[in-house]
Amino acid sequence: MAITAALPELVDELYVAQERIDRDEIYRRAVAAELPSEDMAVLDRLPEGEYAEDELNEAIAQIAEPGASPLSVDEEPTD
Repeated sequence: MAITAALPELVDELYVAQERIDRDEIYRRAVAAELPSEDMAVLDRLPEGEYAEDELNEAIAQIAEPGASPLSVDEEPTD
């Protein structure tokens, strides 16, 4: 699943004055920024919880990785 340049830009903006942000606030800000559907699809798959910037970037990378499960970043692959 690919992401656009808009998602990393949003992540940078989110953490200007905050150390941790919850998934709902991340999603609200993404909707307000009118992120492309590819980016919204990645954010739809974020597990609930709060994220530091590095944690959010890691979760996005895992979700966007080719062959990633459409269900969760924590799910183990099955053969």
